[in-house]
Amino acid sequence: MSVKVHEITNIYNGKIFDVVLEKVTLPNGMTKDREVVRHPGAAAMVPLLDDGKVVLVKQYRHAVNQFLWEIPAGTLEPGEKAVECARRELVEETGYEASSLHKLAEILPAPGYTDEHIHIFLSTGLRSVGQKLEDDEVLKAEPTPFETALAMITKGEIRDAKTIVGIFLTYMRNRKS
Repeated sequence: MSVKVHEITNIYNGKIFDVVLEKVTLPNGMTKDREVVRHPGAAAMVPLLDDGKVVLVKQYRHAVNQFLWEIPAGTLEPGEKAVECARRELVEETGYEASSLHKLAEILPAPGYTDEHIHIFLSTGLRSVGQKLEDDEVLKAEPTPFETALAMITKGEIRDAKTIVGIFLTYMRNRKS
């Protein structure tokens, strides 16, 4: 079941991702054009405070022109390991450092058009060190009772996929402990 790539045309090179057009022969023998967003990957964290609250961020997302409730996350820098990115982004967005990072999952948020992988970590043993937001980050960190975060998902107040996955995986992991 192999796919043969015949030609790759670069459409766009951006700061965060690139877009290519690939002419491919699919496993069924059909030759088609596929637009693909090439993304370096990301790390996301479920920051769990000692009192059981999860630190969510309310962040402006221009693509949907809304503020969304999310777990903190960021794009991997060239050569950066996912765990290093997680540590860096946790401090930047929440102002907390974690003594422990446990990998919960690696997800494919939209495999129909991008090769992005998001590594999701549970971050515990948090210590406040102060936020270090980048100039284009418009967000507020908010410690939220874990049960409230779960309810926000079921009410449709949290709609971000990585956040839903991260919170549910943390819930399942903690339920078993």
